[in-house]
Amino acid sequence: MLKLLLSNKHRGGAVYLWVILITSLNFLSGVALHAKGTGIFDVYDYGAGGDGRTLDTQAIQAAIDDCTQKGGGKVCLHNGKFLSGTLFLKNDVTLYLEAGATLLGSTNLGDYPVTVPAYRSYTDKYTDKSLIYAERVENIGLAGQGAIDGQGGAFKGKWKKRPYCIRVVECKNVRVEGIRLTNSPMWMQHYLACDKVVVRGITVYNHCNKNNDMIDIDGCRDVIISDCIGDTDDDGLTLKSTSSRACANVTITNCILSSHCNALKMGTESSGGFKNITISNCVIRPSQCAKVIYGARNGVAGVALMMVDGGILEGITISNISIADITNPLFLRLGNRGRKYKQDMETPGVGKFCKVKISNVIATGAGDMGLAVFGIPGHPIEDISLNNIQIIYKGGGTSEQTFRNIPEKEKKYPEAMMFGTLPAYGFFVRHAKNIKFHNVTLGFEKADHRPALMFDDVQDLDIFSFEAQSTPETHALIWLKQVSDAFIHGCRPQKTETVFINISGEKSRNITITNNDFSRVKQSLRIDKQVNEASIFCNNNRK
Repeated sequence: MLKLLLSNKHRGGAVYLWVILITSLNFLSGVALHAKGTGIFDVYDYGAGGDGRTLDTQAIQAAIDDCTQKGGGKVCLHNGKFLSGTLFLKNDVTLYLEAGATLLGSTNLGDYPVTVPAYRSYTDKYTDKSLIYAERVENIGLAGQGAIDGQGGAFKGKWKKRPYCIRVVECKNVRVEGIRLTNSPMWMQHYLACDKVVVRGITVYNHCNKNNDMIDIDGCRDVIISDCIGDTDDDGLTLKSTSSRACANVTITNCILSSHCNALKMGTESSGGFKNITISNCVIRPSQCAKVIYGARNGVAGVALMMVDGGILEGITISNISIADITNPLFLRLGNRGRKYKQDMETPGVGKFCKVKISNVIATGAGDMGLAVFGIPGHPIEDISLNNIQIIYKGGGTSEQTFRNIPEKEKKYPEAMMFGTLPAYGFFVRHAKNIKFHNVTLGFEKADHRPALMFDDVQDLDIFSFEAQSTPETHALIWLKQVSDAFIHGCRPQKTETVFINISGEKSRNITITNNDFSRVKQSLRIDKQVNEASIFCNNNRK
């Protein structure tokens, strides 16, 4: 019969048969969804109202408790708005929100009991309340095409007056997929000291209160974040380490991120450090929200890596990033705030910032401040590679700004705007070692009279295939100050009426400039009087 229906003569009957089959399957799946004893637990069966006014905390929690006691499965919310206070996820339970279902956070702070995790971290100071909470459980999840709305605009005050939407502490095998998250009173999601976390395909819009981060991965290991869209007032996709536990083995890919602060951030809290992190294939764009609570309308930074509380940052690769109209596309900072995460511990020493590779980045509409790659005296930022980078800045900098004295600020809270307008319109690199700039192209929309690159107190510098715009008023396209063991090669700068390389500082030495095409450069090299010219090697260049 099936063969007959599939023949050309009976093609219409085949279509009819498929309609019957699909309708039957949909009916059976609907029956299974609302049946008990099948691993599916319908909150309506536990007394939920789903009208957005009745407090459904007890009904949803009863379904979660029953689900875990019966071996696990899905607790389903569908066809309604479910008002709730704190829900405690249990072993083997996925809270599933169907399309059209919304979990609403209660606007009554009394509906959020105090929950202090056994695991100690600096976040103990932030808040002790959450809409969804899990601690020391396994195989848990949030999934579906529904939404969670924290109704965070109803909450006022500082720490501990505003709940997280989601907080997961010391859990294993955590999956968050598909759901839409909006309006958290505090951070939207906080995952602390967890193992094996997958966050995939979620959408976050968080612009209703202070501290409106998209997601905070804090001292977690074996984490995959992919295919997410986030737009937040405070930091977007954020890796933290607020305890001795490092954030390690993290993959972030295929995300679209917007923030009034930092779209993609490592730090500022860095006690345990960051190891083996890979970030790729992401788009960073301005927020769609015009109202700014923190930060700036065009964001503070696209990608910010910051180590200021001890710890080690190493083994970081960032590639294939497109950044549009963000004030500071990149910011790398080693500082020494030295904040304790427990009162009875010793003050952390200076951390280590090393082994970072950033490649294939295109940024347009960057601000006029310049980008900082900073260590501190005696503690260089090390082993940094920037490869295949193209950045267009707004420009407008003056020659006078080239000679600004930039304070160290090593104890200050780190952010990309902390140093103000820098002496270079492109990158200002200070207190650094083993730095590579390969295939880097810089330009501006409005004439900028500052150098494109400035290096101060840098050892082992390698510049290859670099070019940038300049003006006749520019002091030099590249300025080396107190730089030793540098290798500048393979550059073919565009036509310029200024000096390509200026070398200054009595500590500048062992600098090799070779195999460059300077045929379009007015002056290839200028060496200041305090430099020992015998230690500067310039040969095999086309003039």
